[in-house]
Amino acid sequence: MCFYGYHGALPAEREIGQKFVVDVELALDLRPAGESDDLTRTVSYAEVHEQVRDVVEGPPCALIETVAERIAACLLADHDRVEEVRVRVSKPNVPIKAMLESADVEIVRAR
Repeated sequence: MCFYGYHGALPAEREIGQKFVVDVELALDLRPAGESDDLTRTVSYAEVHEQVRDVVEGPPCALIETVAERIAACLLADHDRVEEVRVRVSKPNVPIKAMLESADVEIVRAR
């Protein structure tokens, strides 16, 4: 998922903003949904997308680690069926003069 946000330790990052790429993996039992073809027995990826967007496009954080933690906490709090979440937040345009393609963090949180 790609969003535009204002996260970063540098003042310019919070003023100008930049693109963030977020990958989310959810661990839950998919058998009830698969056997019943019932959306209410799984997690709607449309809802997950909206929640991730709200975090990334929401109040700025100095660290992408904080963005990842907020996403994980939100998803675990709002989706009882989810047992574990893996969140990867990438900042593709790092404002560092070194030869970096991106800065990335990945966390795994469980109930």
